[in-house]
Amino acid sequence: MEVINYLVGYEGMKIVQNTEYFNFSLDSVLLANFITIRSKVKNIIDLGTGNAPIPLLLSTRTNANIIGVEIQEPIYQLAIKSVEINNLKNQIKILNEDVRTIDKHFDSDSFDIVLSNPPYFKYNKDSLVNNNYCKTVARHEVMLNIDDILKVSKKLLKNQGYFGIVHRPDRMIEILNKMKEYNIEPKRIRFIYPNKDETCNIILIEGIKNGKEGIKIESPLFVHDRKGNYTREVRKMFGE
Repeated sequence: MEVINYLVGYEGMKIVQNTEYFNFSLDSVLLANFITIRSKVKNIIDLGTGNAPIPLLLSTRTNANIIGVEIQEPIYQLAIKSVEINNLKNQIKILNEDVRTIDKHFDSDSFDIVLSNPPYFKYNKDSLVNNNYCKTVARHEVMLNIDDILKVSKKLLKNQGYFGIVHRPDRMIEILNKMKEYNIEPKRIRFIYPNKDETCNIILIEGIKNGKEGIKIESPLFVHDRKGNYTREVRKMFGE
């Protein structure tokens, strides 16, 4: 069933979702707030945008042109509606394309920032997957993996452009190695914890194309306090 929800705490901003599909999560909010956006940024692209939570959130931080790429047609339609309902068609454009070949639609070195909240889980014939194919594609590397994302990002990014990804800690070494393989130097990492008593379950990584070596490990982010409420920093990300 298709529904319209407010996009966390941002006043007046809405997002169109379908209860049968994989809806946006905290991960997208974290990445949209984590990525470095400088004043001269003109073009941003979000690879695997889903129903466009990241482009919508980025529009509150920058006036840059934002493109979201989504291969699944039903999810793409939700993204289109989300952009239209917020009157952001002049800033955000959604493409129903395959991320693996999206570089063919643009000149090399076209983007200041490339972002991705990709499928987290590896996929093979023995993988336990959801009966809903849309959810399977969103969660498992059926149509897109880390190597695909970094390969395309290298082509799309301008020299010294920023790359940002949100993922799971168990894939961190793989991601860092792939980034360096494609000349995107890891520069910042932040570990996200459900609360102070649990282990890290999300990582945020930022890199720079052809950047200098040297990485910064930022202070940890705790999503909930001991009472189970969102912490002040997370509430701020929600627009409160």
